[in-house]
Amino acid sequence: MTLKGRSFLTLRDFTPEEITYLIDLAAELKEKKKQGIMHDSLVGKNIVLIFEKTSTRTRCSFEVAAHDLGMHVTYLDPASSQFGGKESVADTARVLGRMYDGIEYRGFAQETVEELAKYAGVPVWNGLTDEFHPTQMIADMLTIREKFGKLEGLKFVYMGDARFNMGNSLMLTCAKLGINFVACTNKRYFPKKDLVELAKGIAAETGATITLTEDIDEATTDADVIYTDVWVSMGEPAVVWGERIDDLLPYQVNEKAFEKAKDTAIFMHCLPAYHDRNTRVGEEVYKKFGLSELEVTNEVFEGPRSVVFDEAENRMHSIKAIMKATLSD
Repeated sequence: MTLKGRSFLTLRDFTPEEITYLIDLAAELKEKKKQGIMHDSLVGKNIVLIFEKTSTRTRCSFEVAAHDLGMHVTYLDPASSQFGGKESVADTARVLGRMYDGIEYRGFAQETVEELAKYAGVPVWNGLTDEFHPTQMIADMLTIREKFGKLEGLKFVYMGDARFNMGNSLMLTCAKLGINFVACTNKRYFPKKDLVELAKGIAAETGATITLTEDIDEATTDADVIYTDVWVSMGEPAVVWGERIDDLLPYQVNEKAFEKAKDTAIFMHCLPAYHDRNTRVGEEVYKKFGLSELEVTNEVFEGPRSVVFDEAENRMHSIKAIMKATLSD
């Protein structure tokens, strides 16, 4: 299988076989890294990282992965270039595409990364937009397969705000890989209907199911994976915290949420997580609302079911696989 020259913008664009290939390649590169086997097959190539939204895992994953593959990296934050300000996305893409072998973009609109890919002439990788987070998906599926030895037929439950990049991407990815997906949340936080219909159509072909429910017991019964994310995304105003807490606190991932899940069930979170007061935002929320834990309790986050740091590490291995697959001859 070859993905050379392909951009990686959303898993809507990839077949189940192609997604599985990337998971397999990530596992292979992870094993080489653990064994100290050099895999710098992309020596001489250069990539640029465009970040309109800050990140710990995405930036570090791209930089370490690129260095392991032998590539050089340029990092651009919003203050470091004319991107979208004095220079259009299309013009920037055509300039960078002549200097670099690949471009990563992490920001707001999906349309921006799509436009970059249209004009760059080189692979463009979506490090996160408001609508999709495809690099996280390869890491998540690798993590789940490491824990269960398979993906098809598992029950995956997403609790919280399922309207944006994580809920969208997880629903589509589960549908493509034959995983039974459940969005468990207040109905106002369900994914968009058109995307749900798309996922259901895909699921009908792979044997998966797509379920939207407000019933926590129904959702978590026999769950293999329970997943959550922050309730307020980057770029959203702080004033929405009160409304989100009122709507989503019943869907906090706590020990009770695991009562009906399988004994082998795991907890996942793409991070960062508000599970204690040890962050500026966490402390501000505590002072205003009296809550020291938000989307997940510290007991679950630090407990034996949690695989969040395996998942975080796998971002690097998965991003390495994506870059290698799309840049290699």
